[in-house]
Amino acid sequence: MNDSRNVLIAVDGSKDVLVQGLRLIGPENCNVTVVKVNPLYDGDLNLIGIKNIGQVLDGEPVKAAAEIEEIAKSAGVSVKVRIEAGDIDKKIVEVAEDESSDLIIMGSGSQKSIKKLLFGSLLDEVTRQAPCPVLAVNAEKIPQAANFHDLQTYREYRKQKQQSLVALSPRFH
Repeated sequence: MNDSRNVLIAVDGSKDVLVQGLRLIGPENCNVTVVKVNPLYDGDLNLIGIKNIGQVLDGEPVKAAAEIEEIAKSAGVSVKVRIEAGDIDKKIVEVAEDESSDLIIMGSGSQKSIKKLLFGSLLDEVTRQAPCPVLAVNAEKIPQAANFHDLQTYREYRKQKQQSLVALSPRFH
């Protein structure tokens, strides 16, 4: 019997969800897959001044995968990175099914409430279609991961924040 869980972390342009997801998993024995879905682009591409089109088109996914692996390595977690293209909600669900995920961790999104009301949110769509539970983290309430070189620096920052809050609390004698 396999005691490890399969966890899927869906990231967008920001890596805050990845940092928060790895923190939530902690030392638990998990097989972690990180997916970044790039939406299909139907418009015109402006390629004026571009000498190597292949490098431009292939460079972004390679850079994103390297950043994800660097953050995971600093957390001491081995991850499988998948860069996909297509409808974001459908691809996240598809990867969750492919990887037999037990849990999906994703950001709660930053859409304004009117837009969410009219069109629904990505989180709602994934939750409706997902083959497993979905855990939403509010990445807007945590510091930007880009401001930290590694997870240890992030943890030190959080510890300092907590200590400063304790120092502000009233002391009763």
